[in-house]
Amino acid sequence: MTSEKAHIAAELLFTADSAVALTGAGISTPSGIPDFRSPKSGLWEGVDPLTVASIYGFRQDPQAFYDWIYPLTKLTVNAKPNPAHYALAALEDQGRLKGVITQNIDMLHTRAGSHVVYELHGHFREATCVHCFTVFDAEPIIQQFLLDHNVPHCSLCGGVIKPNVILFGEQLPIQTLMVAQDLARKADLMLIVGTSLEVAPASDLPMLAGRNGAKMIIINLEPTHLDNAATVVIHANAAEILPEIVQQMENIHEHDSQQ
Repeated sequence: MTSEKAHIAAELLFTADSAVALTGAGISTPSGIPDFRSPKSGLWEGVDPLTVASIYGFRQDPQAFYDWIYPLTKLTVNAKPNPAHYALAALEDQGRLKGVITQNIDMLHTRAGSHVVYELHGHFREATCVHCFTVFDAEPIIQQFLLDHNVPHCSLCGGVIKPNVILFGEQLPIQTLMVAQDLARKADLMLIVGTSLEVAPASDLPMLAGRNGAKMIIINLEPTHLDNAATVVIHANAAEILPEIVQQMENIHEHDSQQ
């Protein structure tokens, strides 16, 4: 059944003119990065998100934020893209995918070779002083943090430095969101991978696409509230099914070439 669905998904991607991918934590769990909601393994397990991961909590107690994010930072630095990330990069290289919109902050899409990536929730490439707003390359700051566990401070004014990831209470990067919304509106196919579709405004993007007649492929381990609206739903590991879909597309291309 999964192979049948993979073939249908491959046909949809093969014939689409403006396909776009929307990805969430589920595409990166095969790379060893836990998601935020899964029982026992999720990053929210045992903590109050509004205390450790809100901008208000950060300003009051940055050490609590950095204590919480330490293991995630370590995992992210050491993580490598998995076959699902490489499959999306291959689809872009083949001209089958206009871009990737992601809720992830792990930068694995760009590491895998995707060029058109819109990171709705920020990333770990840069960090900003919350006092003087100087923007720093995050890599040396992260490396030092992993060594000493201390809150990083600005070398210019002494203010606390915050990684350029979006916390609760912060607005998403408006230009990135607007471009992502435009991409969704113009899409004739949305490939949704590894997201529960529970967090707005990312969860609104499939509806924007759907209003203009776009078809949907959903690949997620658990059901989502949009499964009934999708053309194809595959409950499987993205790292296993996406490469199969790419292979199926290559088979379709070879078959068409021989006609």
